[in-house]
Amino acid sequence: MAGRNERQRRQARERYRRQQQERAARQRQVRKRWVTGVSAVVAAGLIAALIVVFLPGSGKNASASASKSPKATATASASASASTVAEPAHHCSYSAATSAAKKVSFPPAAPDYTASYQATINTNQGKIVFNLLNSKATCTVNSFVHLAEAGYFNKTQCHRLLTSGIYVLQCGDPYATSTAKLTCSSSSIVGTGTPGYAFASENLTGAKYPAGTVAMANEGTATSNGSQFFIVYKDSTSGLTASYTPFATVSSGLDIVQNVAKDGYSCQYAQAGGGAPKKKVIIDSVTIKKT
Repeated sequence: MAGRNERQRRQARERYRRQQQERAARQRQVRKRWVTGVSAVVAAGLIAALIVVFLPGSGKNASASASKSPKATATASASASASTVAEPAHHCSYSAATSAAKKVSFPPAAPDYTASYQATINTNQGKIVFNLLNSKATCTVNSFVHLAEAGYFNKTQCHRLLTSGIYVLQCGDPYATSTAKLTCSSSSIVGTGTPGYAFASENLTGAKYPAGTVAMANEGTATSNGSQFFIVYKDSTSGLTASYTPFATVSSGLDIVQNVAKDGYSCQYAQAGGGAPKKKVIIDSVTIKKT
């Protein structure tokens, strides 16, 4: 009888030990899934933060950076990544993207790669003059000149100002009309505008972003350039990776942008970063001089 009781007690202890082990194993598995899930969320958050750094806006295009934006191929080689052909490019490709914010045709496929271009941005704050880098970013310049001559930028305002880490004023979205009140609302379409086509990045090898650089905004991919661009008013090389096509330099009027930056912004874009400038910068027209 004593032997039988002892066996029962031993079996009970064994069952209890196995139950404890199984419970501990389940808890470890739960903790593992939780940590993995948190890591994935954190990683996704970091990636999203990087992507939205240069999306043309927030809200509907927050799944893009940056505005947001163009997704297609258009390079001298029509590749699915940044152009690697020798510049100046002799042929450009532009692919259909999201619906155009303002009706405009595609740029010509054959750029004038031997020309020199100067663009004068006529704003309510004064004239800002760009020297376009046609020999280094031919297809980008070809697109910018085409949009400017088509009046695409006319009566729009620069909708986004960044004043910390990255120091830029972003422009080129027709949804930001000259009369629009920029609210930074996540439901706003401002910052999502494209010309209805997209093309690939150029001139990225060793790209830096000192004050006076003019570069393309994109959605975080090398083939998502459209119409939105930004003017660097203070060195931002340490804050920006070489992912945004530098296609011009400011030869005069940079002080206008710097003065706008001093006033800061009136509201903040929750996802894209930066905000709507307190001092409105309205582009009345863009004049192109070709030599």
